Amino acid sequence: MSSRLLIALCFVCPVVLLSSGCASITSGKNQPLSVQSTCAGEQIIGADCTLTNNKGQWFVQTPGSLVIQKSYGDLAVECRKEGLAPTTGTFSSRSNGGVWGNLIAGGLIGYAVDASSGAGFDYPTQLTVLFQPPCPGADAGGTVASP
Repeated sequence: MSSRLLIALCFVCPVVLLSSGCASITSGKNQPLSVQSTCAGEQIIGADCTLTNNKGQWFVQTPGSLVIQKSYGDLAVECRKEGLAPTTGTFSSRSNGGVWGNLIAGGLIGYAVDASSGAGFDYPTQLTVLFQPPCPGADAGGTVASP
């Protein structure tokens, strides 16, 4: 191997590893989400939803937005609306790019930090929870409004 190639690799490799960063630093532990609910394809307005993972519990009324703490585990969503049967949904956490960079740069310890804090994982940013028909109270436009 030529000395120039060796010098180039010694310079480039650390720069690439350091620029990938740690997910805890680059993406943080919190994530904004939007939550909506539907019944038979029509938007439900005013459903009360509870979002839960192993980091906490949050509340939102649909359609609405909130910020939650990310986690390695799934996000469970339970929604209730008068006149409709309660419904639930589960949304999987997926690893983001920062966790893989940290695995390379920080090894198993770096990965463990991102997994335990949730920073290395993301949920879908738009969550849709489905109520099952029948959908009483739909107006002419199909939107189920609050009583």
